[in-house]
Amino acid sequence: MNALELRTSLALALVYVLRMLGLFMVMPVIAIAAMDYPDYSPLYVGLAVGGYGLTQAALQIPMGMLSDKWGRKPVILLGLAVFALGSFIAAMSDTMLGMIVGRVLQGAGAIAGAIMALATDVSRESQRAKVLAVIGIAIGFSFYLAVLLGPLIANAWGMAGIFGVTGLLALLCMPLIVWVVPQTSIVSSGDTLPQKGQLSTLFFSSQLWRLNVSVLLLHMLITLLFTQLPLTLLKFDLALEEHWSLYLPVLGASIVGLVIMMGMARGRTPKSYLVTAVVMLAVALGGLSGLDQRWWLVLSACILFFVGFNYLEANFPALVSSIAPAGQKGTAMGIYASFQFFGAFLGGMLSGVITELASPEMVYAIGAGIALLWLLLLLGLNEVSRIQRVTLAINSGAANPHIIDTLMGQPGVEEVTLNSNHDAVYLKVTRDFNMTTARQVVDSSN
Repeated sequence: MNALELRTSLALALVYVLRMLGLFMVMPVIAIAAMDYPDYSPLYVGLAVGGYGLTQAALQIPMGMLSDKWGRKPVILLGLAVFALGSFIAAMSDTMLGMIVGRVLQGAGAIAGAIMALATDVSRESQRAKVLAVIGIAIGFSFYLAVLLGPLIANAWGMAGIFGVTGLLALLCMPLIVWVVPQTSIVSSGDTLPQKGQLSTLFFSSQLWRLNVSVLLLHMLITLLFTQLPLTLLKFDLALEEHWSLYLPVLGASIVGLVIMMGMARGRTPKSYLVTAVVMLAVALGGLSGLDQRWWLVLSACILFFVGFNYLEANFPALVSSIAPAGQKGTAMGIYASFQFFGAFLGGMLSGVITELASPEMVYAIGAGIALLWLLLLLGLNEVSRIQRVTLAINSGAANPHIIDTLMGQPGVEEVTLNSNHDAVYLKVTRDFNMTTARQVVDSSN
């Protein structure tokens, strides 16, 4: 990467970290801290944890499309402003209902698609994967950091402190977008952002549908876990500010487990590994559902859960990218992200309802049952090989339709889509693909 690409990737990664910290820091503490509110109830706790997911799911695709019309930076700045407003409303609320309103407003700042599109706009094709990888690593890092920092900040300043810090962090992101990230023209976004005409076809794709429902269930289960785990830890006389002592070894061990599984997979994503990861979730939640819990059992169950979670979270997007048709990855990922956030909302709702009607242990048990039913869904998922996606620009109005046949005849090219509206040709390719030859084909057709 050149200096401009490195600066942009680091700035956008920092924006992602600061914003996602605010969403995630609430998860490991709210089940306990919310007991201080006068209108406390398990249902409100669930809504406060997953409420952001409802507006995120609803606005993820529209906000991405809007960035094609208004520009990336205006949409990102608008999203950050809405997110900060929701954070401050939650910080100033002395009721859980007010906090829920703030959380729902936080989710309305759905700018993930616009940030990824901006990263694409300012990077060269040859360096785009590296830029997006830096941002992807930042997303994962923000989750781990939030789980560790959330209990410490809550102990020092309460829930108002978490939301107040979150709002300030969102405001600090704005100068990065305005002055650090360079202004650039919007490039073709067919493989980056959702396109309205592709939504219905990809929504009902049998293979993509399975992955969309899978990520919904994955985030439903992790939300279920975090609405109950803080209460479980209280049984071991572990104060809120000490919960990091469980989370730190759990997250460290789960990363080691992820590395081992990825190494054994050797760059592939076998269906057997996906099934194994889901079984890990089911066994972990089943272990937590017992009434006679032991510290070693809780620790082991959490490690098992996060190994499975990390593996699925890391591999599902790659599978969506491999399955989505050339030029339609942006739409496929937009639908995928909407299902992902809606899963968080459903997890919070389900946890709250079950706790009110039954018991916390029943939440774990039903989560384990959902994971077992999930296995039936994965049986219909086909094995796919990982591919790369390439976008080549063409001169406006000068595209030759025969370019598709010519490119399909090149080694390593599996699929080609020509989009004259975006002045681009999209390719799905394997390792045998030669970029230089493909560019020569495109140039000769212009």
